[in-house]
Amino acid sequence: MRFMFLVQGEGRGHMTQALSLSEILISEGHAVVAVGIGKSKRRKIPEFFTQGIHCPIIGFESPNFVCDQEQKKILLWETLIFNFAHTKTYYQSLKTINTMVETYQPDVIINFYELLGGLHQLIFRPKQRYWVIGHQYLTAHQEFPFAKGKILHKELFQLNTFVTAIRAEKLLALSFRPLPPCKNRKVIVLPPLLRKQLFDLSPREEDFILAYMVNPGYAKELTEQAKLHPEIKIEAFWDNKSYTASYQVLPNLIFHPINDLLFLQKMSACKAYITTAGFESVCEAMYLGKPVFMVPVKGQYEQACNAIDAEIAGAGIAHDGFDLTLLANYLRIHQSRQIAHQTWIGQSREMISKQFLGERDRSFVES
Repeated sequence: MRFMFLVQGEGRGHMTQALSLSEILISEGHAVVAVGIGKSKRRKIPEFFTQGIHCPIIGFESPNFVCDQEQKKILLWETLIFNFAHTKTYYQSLKTINTMVETYQPDVIINFYELLGGLHQLIFRPKQRYWVIGHQYLTAHQEFPFAKGKILHKELFQLNTFVTAIRAEKLLALSFRPLPPCKNRKVIVLPPLLRKQLFDLSPREEDFILAYMVNPGYAKELTEQAKLHPEIKIEAFWDNKSYTASYQVLPNLIFHPINDLLFLQKMSACKAYITTAGFESVCEAMYLGKPVFMVPVKGQYEQACNAIDAEIAGAGIAHDGFDLTLLANYLRIHQSRQIAHQTWIGQSREMISKQFLGERDRSFVES
C-alpha cells in the first residue's frame, strides 16, 4: 500500500513518530511515497528527520503558536490573531497538500496532528482513506485526565484536535499506559511510537541530570537553579539558533545544540530527566527507567494534561517551574515502573502492524 504523511513540524515528537511508523510500514512491504510537513519561522526541520525519511519532503506554512518575549509562555489571543491574519497563506498550503495527493496518489493519508490535514479533508474531500495518529486523540477516551480550570484553553485544544481528525476513519491514540478499549470505536489505543535507536541503548546511571528546553526562554530559569545547586551537574539541550556548539554556562551546567544521537546517549546515562510535558521524550525516559520532572509550557493546555497523564503512568512529577530541591526530594522516593513501561511500549510494533495488516487485506479484497 502507498501512504502519504502529513506532519506537524512544531513538535519534534510528531517527526519521530513519523520516522518510526515509516520504518514499520516499509518493513511490512508498504511504501511511504511523500511527506508534507508544516513549518514556521520558529522551528527548523531537523536533519534527523530529513535524512531519516527516504521520500520527498514538501514543506508548507502552517498555523503555529506565538510566544512571549522570553520564549516561555504561549500567548493564546496573539496566537489566534496571528493565524487568522495568515488565512490566505494557509489556503495556499492546503492547495500544496492537494497537489501532493494528486501527484503521489496514496492509498491512505496519515496525519500526525497537522491542523491543515483536517482542513484539507473538509475543503477538498479527497477519495483516499484518512487516518490520524498522536497522543492528542486519547482525549476522546473516557479515562483521559483533563487539567482543571482554563475552560477556554480546553475547548480550543479539543477543537484543534477535532479539526485535525475531520473525516478520519481511524484515530490511533498513543498512550503512556495501557487503557481499556475506547467507547468511541474509531479510537484505537496504542503504545507510543518510539525511534528504533532507543531500543539499542544500555541504560546506566551517571551523576548528572539531563534537561531538554523546547523554548530557549527556559534556559535562564534553569541557570538560576544551577547556581543555587552547584553540587548538581546538569547537561541540557536547547533549540537556540544563536548557539551552534555546546555552551558551558556554569561549571555544573552545559547547553548542547539539538543533536538526536547525543541526546539519546545522554538520556541513557542520566539519573533523571527534566523537560516540558511533551509526549515523546517522556516516553523515552520511561522506557529507560529515568525519573522525569515535568514543567508544562505555560499557556499550552495540552501539556498540562500530558503532565497529569504521565504522573498517573508513574513517569515522575510535574511542577509549574524548575525546582532542583523538589526533584532531589522526589528521587529519594521514586518507584520505578520500568518493566511495566517496557512491556507496554514493546507491544507497539505488533499492535500497529495489526492495524495496517487488516487495512492491506481490505484493500486487496476491494481491488
